[in-house]
Amino acid sequence: MPIIQDALATVGWTFLAVLLFYGGVRLFDLLDPIDYQTEIRRGNIAAGILLAAVIVALAAIIIAVIMT
Repeated sequence: MPIIQDALATVGWTFLAVLLFYGGVRLFDLLDPIDYQTEIRRGNIAAGILLAAVIVALAAIIIAVIMT
């Protein structure tokens, strides 16, 4: 039975992490006036690097929050 509880806890924390990650990316999109997806489609490498950095930073923050 503990294996099932551990599996369910893992699924729950994963779901919470995905929700927090999605909310963080959406919040960044709302607060920043630049449309990064359009800029990336146009070939703007700097926009891609910045968006990747934001995604990695959000992931690090979410992992730290869940681990504590």
